[in-house]
Amino acid sequence: MDLMQILQGQLSDDLLGQLSGQIGADKEQTATAANGIFATLLGGLANNVSSEGGLSALGDALDRDHDGSILDDVMGMVGGMMQGSDNAAGSALNGTGILGHILGDRQDTAAQQISQSSGLDMSQVMKLMPILAPIVMGVLGRAKNQGGLDLGNLAGVLMGSAQNAQSGGFGDLIGSVLGGVLGGDQQQQNQPSAGGGLLGNILGGIFGKR
Repeated sequence: MDLMQILQGQLSDDLLGQLSGQIGADKEQTATAANGIFATLLGGLANNVSSEGGLSALGDALDRDHDGSILDDVMGMVGGMMQGSDNAAGSALNGTGILGHILGDRQDTAAQQISQSSGLDMSQVMKLMPILAPIVMGVLGRAKNQGGLDLGNLAGVLMGSAQNAQSGGFGDLIGSVLGGVLGGDQQQQNQPSAGGGLLGNILGGIFGKR
């Protein structure tokens, strides 16, 4: 199961148009930024569930708030969040809270890296991040409920999906985003790396020592 591929499948042309109009960008830049956000959150989740406590916390969050039903009407969900009505929908659409749990105090660093990769300015990326975060949790929730994804293989699926994204044409983007968010010196971040090596290194880096 490739979660990154599933997430990309949520980015319909209509949704990209809606997001682009909201932040004042073209669709190509918005799509690049969205992919960077998805990759960053998958990497952060993969790191978080590497501990028993993190895996249990994610499982509890999915059972409590994220059953995947928001994917039935992504356009409506995004439209509601853009109008500021996410609070009424409860924790499932609390994008800011989701980002806090996954990235902690590294949200600004993530936005800066995604800005550099996509060509959007940082404020535009910061608008996209809380809108897209619930989609990531929705995909995880649906995978868990409908795809037989239990806690025993959740960590492996998350790591594998991030590695697949890196080797499937998003290597430079994922490397720059995850390298900046999860730690490592600048020289290492700027060096090309093959396969899952960079991902494995950064997931064991500073981010895991919060």
